[in-house]
Amino acid sequence: MTSAKRVLVTGSTGNLGAKAVAALKTLENVEVIGIGRNSTGDPNVITADLERYDRSWARQFEGVDAVLHLAADPKPVGSWDSITRLNIELALNVFRAAEEARLRRFVFASSNWVLGGYRFRDERLTSGLSPLPVNPYGASKLFVERYGLAAAARTGMSVISLRIGYCQPGDNLPGPHMAFGRWGQEMWLGNDDWAQAVIRSVSSPFEGSAVLNIVSRNHGSRWDLEEAKETIGYDPVQSHRPTLTATNLMKDRGAGLRERLIPMGATVPLFGSRW
Repeated sequence: MTSAKRVLVTGSTGNLGAKAVAALKTLENVEVIGIGRNSTGDPNVITADLERYDRSWARQFEGVDAVLHLAADPKPVGSWDSITRLNIELALNVFRAAEEARLRRFVFASSNWVLGGYRFRDERLTSGLSPLPVNPYGASKLFVERYGLAAAARTGMSVISLRIGYCQPGDNLPGPHMAFGRWGQEMWLGNDDWAQAVIRSVSSPFEGSAVLNIVSRNHGSRWDLEEAKETIGYDPVQSHRPTLTATNLMKDRGAGLRERLIPMGATVPLFGSRW
């Protein structure tokens, strides 16, 4: 199914990384290489400090067909210090290694947080919509997306940025326990759909660069899925109908009211600067 025979996954022991590795290992004749901090001590994962560029780990990219870059600080509330090191500088190091090794495909784990400021609006959420991050995490993902577009144009490497939805650890069952009320549930990404996105992103014959939404086919969701289907053939099979408890509903409405009074995503905030 895929022309990628060797796929390197950064952050392979994390939530998304472990699920991605499991998905890739279902493919025949594909070698999967994990690299990163390796906090689990997995002997099959190459332990490397990707925050600091070093040829000792960069040479692991040689002979690889595609890299799936998932290593990052996954916390939306991460500080600028952590986000700068783990989401920006680390990503630039991985891009450097991929470019020097002349990889064919680079897949980057971006995030729905690039469009976080649209939570209480009604636009269709497409890749062409003006970005509206509301925190350092979302801003870092936007920066790397833009770097990827430039790298693709400069080197000819195919670069796909996946704006990944809400994928919880483990069984990842959706429901009112999820954060961010209706918004959070509408961008739920089931494990099976994440596995499909991983496989499609490394196996698609697409050339060039693209930014794609990767969420499940949830009821009421404004996240556009046609671009991903047309570009890499991603066609989610899982779906969820958001449900809110009375407490969830009150929190959702309270958050909406706060956003109207003091917009986080406003170009000019009502009171001072946001960050």
